[in-house]
Amino acid sequence: MPDTSTGSDTGTGSTRRDTARPSRRAVLAATAGLTAALTVPAAADAADGDRRLRGLISRMTLEEKVGQLFVTRVYGHSATAPDQADIDTNLKELGVRTAAELIAKYRVGGIIYFAWAHNTRDPRQIAALSDGIQRVSLDQPRGLPVLIATDQEHGAVCRIGKPATLLPGAMAIGAGRSRSDARALGRISGAELRAMGVHQDYAPDADVNVNPANPVIGVRSFGADPDAVAALVAAEVRGYQSAGVAACAKHFPGHGDTSVDSHYGFPVITHSRELWERLDAVPFRAAIRAGVDSVMTGHIQFPALDGSGDPATLSRPVLTGILREELGYDGVVITDSLGMQGVRTKYGDDRVPVLALKAGVDQLLNPPSLDVAWNAVLTAVRNGELTEDRLDESILRILRLKARRGLLDHPWARPDRIGRTVGTKAHLATADRIAERTTTLLVNEDRTLPFDPRREQRVLVVGADPASPSGTTGPPTGVLAAALTELGFAATALSTGTAPSAATVDKAVTAAGNADAVVVATYNVTAGSSQRTLVDRLLATGRPVAVVAVRNPYDIAQLPAVRACLATYCWTDVELRAAARVLAGRVAPRGRLPVPVQRADDPSRELYPIGHGLRY
Repeated sequence: MPDTSTGSDTGTGSTRRDTARPSRRAVLAATAGLTAALTVPAAADAADGDRRLRGLISRMTLEEKVGQLFVTRVYGHSATAPDQADIDTNLKELGVRTAAELIAKYRVGGIIYFAWAHNTRDPRQIAALSDGIQRVSLDQPRGLPVLIATDQEHGAVCRIGKPATLLPGAMAIGAGRSRSDARALGRISGAELRAMGVHQDYAPDADVNVNPANPVIGVRSFGADPDAVAALVAAEVRGYQSAGVAACAKHFPGHGDTSVDSHYGFPVITHSRELWERLDAVPFRAAIRAGVDSVMTGHIQFPALDGSGDPATLSRPVLTGILREELGYDGVVITDSLGMQGVRTKYGDDRVPVLALKAGVDQLLNPPSLDVAWNAVLTAVRNGELTEDRLDESILRILRLKARRGLLDHPWARPDRIGRTVGTKAHLATADRIAERTTTLLVNEDRTLPFDPRREQRVLVVGADPASPSGTTGPPTGVLAAALTELGFAATALSTGTAPSAATVDKAVTAAGNADAVVVATYNVTAGSSQRTLVDRLLATGRPVAVVAVRNPYDIAQLPAVRACLATYCWTDVELRAAARVLAGRVAPRGRLPVPVQRADDPSRELYPIGHGLRY
């Protein structure tokens, strides 16, 4: 095994480049001019680029080829010196101590960052980790850069938090209906990720969310109108890729109409083929036209597209027949996490990666056991179930992506740009302005809103305080109260939770007696939720009450007596601060519903249609 301890991933930017220079020269010598060749449309140049990439592939061992297909987690903030707890977890789950050992053993082509894997403490640490990973990989025989990825969707799903810029999530962007905002989100997020050495973002979500009960997509989708979703997906793809980061449209063939979370079960989509064409396929077609670098599969059963009962991730009719041949997509296809239950229901963990490759997948994401999956693919080639030519097809697509995003010329993070790029005042201000264009006023009877600090000086903020998405300040009631105080109110926060007890409701009602107005943050209100009781009891006090639905806009259907209601589509700080400015009348509400809200007593009828949104 080669020495993987050379160098430190905590040095300066110049030290990192100097340490890695011999390996970098070797890569550049093998791929000189490759990025340029792959980014111009001339057929001759593209063919020349492919010849060079095929030359790299021809020099790989079979084991190295297998490794290029995998993207895996690894624990720790450093490639060579993680904390002992992370070493212990790596040994338990991956059979190695560090990222350096992982790369040396399996020669993986990609690594995914998670906050829970302790990869994302702060921007400079992330940059150092990224460079440490690249240095280790390039120091291997025939070493290639690693495609470092993460899930930075914004809104409910973020892996890298403050001080990075956190922007509104997809459904909020859908409420703003601005392609330029979607593109700005991708451009800002992409620039910050690139500075930290992250080259691929598993965003945007291209699912059309037409099921209010969807437990896994919901506000991660831009909305329920396929054409509107398509326009925003394409804009965000272009934004990310203009910043040098590969975008990823997910979850093909469409995860927007399910009541089962594929992390824990096996969803079935019952759409007809005709409905799929008119609904689910539309955003993916737009992403492909926009040149999206990668498409992620969904662990869903879609009988109208494949009657075998297999998940789409393992379906050749879906991935090769439809995505490749009918839609004409020749970019990288990556699985959703192979640790999710939806893909593990029918087959064992040793069969899933092999079947995925046979279906047309290129990258295998985060298998529960990398050793089992890696050896299963290796064995399948050796026994003839898979051919090396089949692996070479996927590796060529992966290397094209790496070349197109500049990894073969310059795989390093940009620590010198972190201060000028990550979480800058300009980026944060843009995030605030975008959020202001998304906040949606659903109800405003008798001009309850906006509140005026001269009239409603004392404001009580109560309600749900779900765990904040990664890296935000939270809790929501505290963020709202602090923002209102900055706007001239005397606001206090009282967390009542998502299922307030009778005693908690009584406490909130008593506190409301000393307030001039009340703001209630609601979170996924259902027919039997005690959040309804809380709202009704507060309304009975006679105080002006404004509800802020901090996740799903569907809450309003369960609260018919409410006289003022805003939807923010997520509970990250940027969206809550924007809601506070709308509550205070500092900015006018401009968002419009990107999904319909059905009546609670008759779901076949709409309470509020797509496009509904009031103004001051």
